[in-house]
Amino acid sequence: MEENTSRYIIDEISKEHFIGEHYFMYVCKGIVTLYDGIEYIELHAGECCIARKNRLGRYYKRKVDGELEKVILALDETFLRKFQEKYAPPVLKFTAVQTCTRIKPNELLPSYIQSLLPYYHHGKITDAFAHVKREELLIILLQQQPELAGLFFDYGTPQKINIEAFMNQNYKFNVSNERLAFLTGRSLSAFKRDFKEVFQETPNRWLVQRRLKEAYFLIEKKFQKPSDIYYDLGFEALSHFSFAFKKQFGLTPTELAEKRV
Repeated sequence: MEENTSRYIIDEISKEHFIGEHYFMYVCKGIVTLYDGIEYIELHAGECCIARKNRLGRYYKRKVDGELEKVILALDETFLRKFQEKYAPPVLKFTAVQTCTRIKPNELLPSYIQSLLPYYHHGKITDAFAHVKREELLIILLQQQPELAGLFFDYGTPQKINIEAFMNQNYKFNVSNERLAFLTGRSLSAFKRDFKEVFQETPNRWLVQRRLKEAYFLIEKKFQKPSDIYYDLGFEALSHFSFAFKKQFGLTPTELAEKRV
């Protein structure tokens, strides 16, 4: 009988900027930079972190001496609930608020990562073995940082928060209105209604205008190049960015940059 396989060990986090599960990321070679709308966290070879679920973020990869290698493991809720039932670790309130929590240096992790790499490179791993290896990871992490139990075993959903503050922090991320509603603790209809009351605009139109306003500021006042900022602002193509910019301001980003000189 054919064995079941799962992508618990993955090569990339989803291109969507919503983090749907907790992720463990370990950098073997190169540099990975994570951005959550507030701060950038840079991970070098031998460093790792937990990206927490129900947050927004993106990451960038950079080779060092021509090499880049990382390991990313998904720690989904089903697995975490089974682990908690089996081991019953003590759970204290997790007080850190950052999207990415750095893992302290741990002498066990390098050996663990080395034991994982053959399966990681293969791309898939059987369910039973994936479960064991992720259990091993959690035991190592909780032994070193027991406060992480308060993060891993909190199964709550986002509560209602200030929509204006949230959007002004996260306007650079590409996610659906359904995700935005969930993250602000609202139904989709309530999110659209509250958004309209606060911004007097629809979410999609406001997002484009807010990104273009920031782009204008960065080009005119911070002397940044259009090609260096469009992706970070949430535009997936330079051509789309240039078209929207000209429609909004009557000149292209390049023309504004040249006018500034």
